[in-house]
Amino acid sequence: MTSRRAVPERGPHRRISTRVFTACALGFALLVACGLSIWASSQPDGLEFVAESLGFLPAAEEGALSAGPLADYGVAAIEQPWVSVAVAGAIGCAVTFGVSWVIGRVVRSRADRS
Repeated sequence: MTSRRAVPERGPHRRISTRVFTACALGFALLVACGLSIWASSQPDGLEFVAESLGFLPAAEEGALSAGPLADYGVAAIEQPWVSVAVAGAIGCAVTFGVSWVIGRVVRSRADRS
């Protein structure tokens, strides 16, 4: 005779709405990008560190976007460094969220047609 283990019944699950989840996720991303980025390291990033360590950093050339409005993790028009980084983080979050939202809408509309 085999014994069956009783599986406890779970109560009704409360689902979180997509809008609430999206708003919370966007809020958390903005908190990280605008708030925590202020304390990011000012040391060179990995590629720049290796180039400096191996001695070929002087041979590096500026990229096409190096004079752009969001170059070097900041907004060129803002003088205060921590505000500049926070605004650049907010812009990055907004652009990423916008592109993701558009992709989600396109995928959803195609799935609805199928």
